[in-house]
Amino acid sequence: MKIIQNASLKAYNTFGMDVRCGHLYLVETEKDVPSLFENGVFDSEYMMIGDGSNVLFTKPFQGTIIKMVTKGIEKMEEGAEFVWLKVAAGEKWEDIVGYCIKNQYFGVENLVGIPGLVGSSPVQNIGAYGVEVKDLIHEVHGWRISTRSTFVLRNEDCHFGYRSSIFKTELKGDCIITDVVFRLSKKEAYNVSYKGLADELQKEDLPLSLPCVADAVIAVRNSKLPDIRHYGCAGSFFKNPIVEKEVFDALMLKFPGLISYPAGDGKVKMAAGQLIDLAGMKGVRDGDVGVWPKQALVIVNYGNATGQEVVAFYKKVQEKVMDRFGIRIEPEVNIV
Repeated sequence: MKIIQNASLKAYNTFGMDVRCGHLYLVETEKDVPSLFENGVFDSEYMMIGDGSNVLFTKPFQGTIIKMVTKGIEKMEEGAEFVWLKVAAGEKWEDIVGYCIKNQYFGVENLVGIPGLVGSSPVQNIGAYGVEVKDLIHEVHGWRISTRSTFVLRNEDCHFGYRSSIFKTELKGDCIITDVVFRLSKKEAYNVSYKGLADELQKEDLPLSLPCVADAVIAVRNSKLPDIRHYGCAGSFFKNPIVEKEVFDALMLKFPGLISYPAGDGKVKMAAGQLIDLAGMKGVRDGDVGVWPKQALVIVNYGNATGQEVVAFYKKVQEKVMDRFGIRIEPEVNIV
């Protein structure tokens, strides 16, 4: 385990905020976890991060940042239809997607291109193009900080919801995720229900295959999203709002053409990006922070924006959407 004092976090968050923390712990094996308790890490302010792809630092973090850098992919079980893979929390999400494509394991291909680490995927219940990681997770393994004991949570125990899980609600700040077990299909199956993805596949007129679908997803992503190697951002900044159907029906009378998806229990999920666009904020820039011109869900640090400037700007976007539609869109990003 590596311990760095007064560490810069610029390389550890995709917004590129150059703030410092009191200590940075890089956990290299699960055997390091008991040392965190022995060193009293959790007796004062602390925070777990993955690749920093869903966090916005607005000021220095005086406490301890803990990052899993563990590695390993283990085949736990295999049957005629499914394979179960136990993946270390510190593995890059992109690497596990590539591993599955190479080995003809179906399910994760629509999630290609999402930044972050495997251990973060259940926390956020990452999703894209008609697929959510909850559909693939079998179990989550880790340590409870409050009890200093290990845990295994099955899928149904994780309370997965839209961009949410038990790790963001009841157990927020109380878990160190060490491994995630995925159940993946060995039988050929694809989800191409997302219109943009279906259109891209039709345009290329190629037979369906894992590499073909993954390439199409990357093409769609690249056509809309900034390259985080050049622009600071955290992907989608806002959640898609979920409203009562009556509220949506009333809005449709004023704004025909609003995009919606069924959300269950008489509710409707709306497209936050469309609302931001119709509120006149798509492509708007204020200094070094702005809404990405090709995807209104994304707020970008064009260079040297501070965390406070990003917060002030996203609140301006919020207000514009509220003024036009009476709907409050909430950040998906963790603001620290």
